[in-house]
Amino acid sequence: MDYMKLTIKASNLELTPAIKDYIQKKMDMAEKYLGDRKVIGCDFEVELTTKHHHKGDIFRAEVNLSVAKELIRVEKTEADLYKAIDKVKDHVVELMKKYKEKKLAKRRSGSAD
Repeated sequence: MDYMKLTIKASNLELTPAIKDYIQKKMDMAEKYLGDRKVIGCDFEVELTTKHHHKGDIFRAEVNLSVAKELIRVEKTEADLYKAIDKVKDHVVELMKKYKEKKLAKRRSGSAD
């Protein structure tokens, strides 16, 4: 199986091998929902943001996924880094499913893509 080529960046936190592996696994899971669409590029960023929050750390996870002729951008914030990564992956999967359904609906109605 080919793995999605990711560029992973971390701000205000250490990008450990465990975090990198976790992001890679989650994005590989999301990739199977792309169908025949080819990933051109995938930038994933994790960040620890504390500046405007009064209680505890807030983690931000963001993905910019270039697929065919479109850019899919999802950003989530959570008190737990892994939860933020999970939410980004879940949202990307949701968007992929909607795209697939729209494409199938177009095919069924006979209009060209």
